[in-house]
Amino acid sequence: MSHGKARVGASVYKPQRIMTETTTEDDIRMAEALSAAYQRVRTEVAKFIVGQDDVVEQALIAILARGHCLLEGVPGLAKTTLVRTLSSALDLNYRRIQFTPDLMPADITGTEIIQEDPTTGTRNFVFQPGPLFAQMVLADEINRTPPKSQAALLEAMQEHSVTIGRETYRLEEPFFVIATQNPIEQEGTYPLPEAQRDRFVFHIRVQYPTREEEREILRRTTSTYNVNIQPVMTAQEIIQGQQFVRRVPVPDQVADLVLDLVRATRPGEGFTPEIVANQIEVGAGPRACQYLILASKVRAILHGRTHVSKEDVYELALPVLRHRLVPSFAAEAEGVTTDDIITNLLANFRR
Repeated sequence: MSHGKARVGASVYKPQRIMTETTTEDDIRMAEALSAAYQRVRTEVAKFIVGQDDVVEQALIAILARGHCLLEGVPGLAKTTLVRTLSSALDLNYRRIQFTPDLMPADITGTEIIQEDPTTGTRNFVFQPGPLFAQMVLADEINRTPPKSQAALLEAMQEHSVTIGRETYRLEEPFFVIATQNPIEQEGTYPLPEAQRDRFVFHIRVQYPTREEEREILRRTTSTYNVNIQPVMTAQEIIQGQQFVRRVPVPDQVADLVLDLVRATRPGEGFTPEIVANQIEVGAGPRACQYLILASKVRAILHGRTHVSKEDVYELALPVLRHRLVPSFAAEAEGVTTDDIITNLLANFRR
């Protein structure tokens, strides 16, 4: 990951005033406002979360791209705490769903219950909303519940609505699902269905902290250290940011890079470089192209630019693609991971 980002507390990015036929002064001002808001959110989150700068950035990119993200890491890396802190900084209605082996779909979406009118004695079905009815939903340890319950999120993630019986209920905007999962090698986990994995913008790997970061974690968590997270961005500002991102221009050479990169993951189509040709069983679909473009647009704005560069694509290719590739049996037998495949693929494109 890039380490070229401004650190928390650094001066606000000033977007480069590179005007195109579609870029206006209002766009420049909006880009400056988003960049400034990004810095405020990072500063606020850093009051409670030590390190994890890339994770925070990618989560914000997913939100502004109007998508969802999947956090993976061993227990104890503050994944849940990070999501809760981020929701506070963004002033969003937050609910947590603890996924367990006995969790049922109705426990997530809600269900209709029989309610008796005390005056008339008549009984009617009344919908009782589940915890999915929030703006930011934490699906905690999502891969500890069977696929039937995991699939209860699919409609909400794609359509931002929930259908119960004959009624469809719209979810409040902005709506995001941030799921956490333990590594699938751990006991008691169920791999997510391919259709559900594909609906996450990013699959983010949460790493162990450095020694100095862990020292600071110890200081904060074993003392009287306490902090209140202040909201620094509103739901309306997020919605406006999502709409603005789609107006950011993408040069033809960047769009071509995204198309070539994603199509290179599909074996049998004649685009896959020899270096990874035998390592991929199933490649990424069109949604990978869409999310890589949208995420690159957001990254450009957050990094102070009103135009997208190839570097944005290279930096985000791993989290966008790693959960969309299925390695071949030969690759798995040799211990080759999807990250290895993507890294080799990127090296081939950078030449």
